[in-house]
Amino acid sequence: MGPDPTRDVVDAQLKVYGVDALRVVDASIFPTPTPGNTNAPTIMVGEKAADLILDAHR
Repeated sequence: MGPDPTRDVVDAQLKVYGVDALRVVDASIFPTPTPGNTNAPTIMVGEKAADLILDAHR
C-alpha cells in the first residue's frame, strides 16, 4: 500500500492501481509485516475498507 503506482499495488483507498473497481482488503496490503498476530490488524483493515466503500457511494 502506498502512493507510488510503480512500487505499490494499492493506494490509500485500497484501490488496485491500473484496475477499475477492484479493492484489496486483507493482510497482503500491509507495507511491512506485522510482528505479532495479524488477526486484529486485518479486521481493522476490513472495517476501514467498509467505511471507505460506504463513503464512496454516498
